[in-house]
Amino acid sequence: MEYRFTKDSFEKEVLESKEPVLIDFYADWCGPCKMMAPVVEKLAEKYEGKVKVGKVNSDDEPELAQMFQVMSIPNFVIIKDGKVVDRVIGAVPQQALEEKLDAQL
Repeated sequence: MEYRFTKDSFEKEVLESKEPVLIDFYADWCGPCKMMAPVVEKLAEKYEGKVKVGKVNSDDEPELAQMFQVMSIPNFVIIKDGKVVDRVIGAVPQQALEEKLDAQL
Protein backbone atom coordinates (compact mmCIF):
# COMPACT_ATOMS: atom_id res chain seq x y z
CA MET A 1 0.00 0.00 0.00
CA GLU A 2 1.30 3.41 -0.95
CA TYR A 3 0.72 6.12 1.66
CA ARG A 4 0.10 9.83 1.10
CA PHE A 5 1.91 11.78 3.79
CA THR A 6 0.75 15.27 4.75
CA LYS A 7 1.91 17.63 7.46
CA ASP A 8 -1.13 16.55 9.50
CA SER A 9 -0.29 12.83 9.37
CA PHE A 10 3.48 13.09 9.17
CA GLU A 11 4.46 12.76 12.82
CA LYS A 12 2.27 9.72 13.45
CA GLU A 13 2.77 7.97 10.09
CA VAL A 14 6.47 8.69 9.58
CA LEU A 15 8.34 9.90 12.65
CA GLU A 16 6.61 7.46 15.03
CA SER A 17 6.62 4.53 12.57
CA LYS A 18 7.93 1.22 13.91
CA GLU A 19 9.22 0.24 10.45
CA PRO A 20 11.51 2.23 8.14
CA VAL A 21 9.77 4.74 5.86
CA LEU A 22 10.55 5.62 2.24
CA ILE A 23 9.23 9.04 1.28
CA ASP A 24 8.99 10.01 -2.38
CA PHE A 25 8.99 13.81 -2.65
CA TYR A 26 7.48 14.59 -6.05
CA ALA A 27 5.36 17.07 -8.02
CA ASP A 28 2.67 16.46 -10.62
CA TRP A 29 4.52 18.52 -13.27
CA CYS A 30 7.83 16.62 -12.83
CA GLY A 31 8.67 14.24 -15.72
CA PRO A 32 11.24 12.12 -13.83
CA CYS A 33 8.77 11.88 -10.91
CA LYS A 34 6.16 10.43 -13.28
CA MET A 35 8.75 7.91 -14.53
CA MET A 36 9.43 6.82 -10.92
CA ALA A 37 5.74 6.48 -9.91
CA PRO A 38 5.41 2.83 -11.09
CA VAL A 39 8.69 1.97 -9.32
CA VAL A 40 7.39 3.45 -6.06
CA GLU A 41 4.16 1.44 -6.45
CA LYS A 42 6.16 -1.78 -6.93
CA LEU A 43 8.28 -1.01 -3.88
CA ALA A 44 5.14 -0.42 -1.81
CA GLU A 45 3.87 -3.89 -2.80
CA LYS A 46 7.22 -5.65 -2.38
CA TYR A 47 7.96 -4.19 1.06
CA GLU A 48 4.39 -4.34 2.44
CA GLY A 49 4.63 -4.92 6.20
CA LYS A 50 8.40 -4.25 6.27
CA VAL A 51 8.75 -0.68 4.99
CA LYS A 52 6.14 2.06 4.87
CA VAL A 53 6.30 3.56 1.36
CA GLY A 54 4.62 6.87 0.69
CA LYS A 55 4.59 10.10 -1.24
CA VAL A 56 4.69 13.79 -0.42
CA ASN A 57 3.63 16.28 -3.08
CA SER A 58 6.23 19.00 -2.54
CA ASP A 59 3.95 21.64 -4.07
CA ASP A 60 1.09 20.79 -1.68
CA GLU A 61 3.33 20.26 1.36
CA PRO A 62 6.09 22.90 1.10
CA GLU A 63 6.73 22.76 4.87
CA LEU A 64 7.70 19.07 4.65
CA ALA A 65 9.85 19.65 1.57
CA GLN A 66 11.62 22.48 3.39
CA MET A 67 12.05 20.40 6.57
CA PHE A 68 13.93 17.78 4.53
CA GLN A 69 15.82 20.35 2.43
CA VAL A 70 14.32 19.05 -0.81
CA MET A 71 15.90 21.17 -3.53
CA SER A 72 15.27 18.87 -6.50
CA ILE A 73 12.80 16.09 -7.23
CA PRO A 74 12.25 13.22 -7.29
CA ASN A 75 13.89 13.04 -3.89
CA PHE A 76 13.67 9.80 -1.90
CA VAL A 77 14.25 10.03 1.84
CA ILE A 78 14.54 6.96 4.07
CA ILE A 79 13.63 7.47 7.71
CA LYS A 80 14.23 4.99 10.50
CA ASP A 81 13.43 5.60 14.16
CA GLY A 82 12.38 9.17 13.29
CA LYS A 83 15.71 10.10 11.69
CA VAL A 84 16.90 10.42 8.08
CA VAL A 85 19.23 7.47 7.40
CA ASP A 86 19.58 7.72 3.62
CA ARG A 87 18.57 9.77 0.59
CA VAL A 88 18.49 9.27 -3.18
CA ILE A 89 18.01 12.22 -5.54
CA GLY A 90 16.78 11.81 -9.09
CA ALA A 91 15.34 8.99 -11.17
CA VAL A 92 17.16 5.74 -10.38
CA PRO A 93 16.62 2.04 -11.15
CA GLN A 94 14.32 0.16 -8.78
CA GLN A 95 17.26 -1.98 -7.65
CA ALA A 96 19.11 1.10 -6.33
CA LEU A 97 16.21 1.92 -4.00
CA GLU A 98 15.80 -1.73 -3.01
CA GLU A 99 19.47 -1.87 -1.94
CA LYS A 100 19.00 1.21 0.23
CA LEU A 101 15.83 -0.21 1.80
CA ASP A 102 17.34 -3.67 2.36
CA ALA A 103 20.20 -2.05 4.26
CA GLN A 104 17.66 -0.69 6.77
CA LEU A 105 15.89 -4.01 7.46
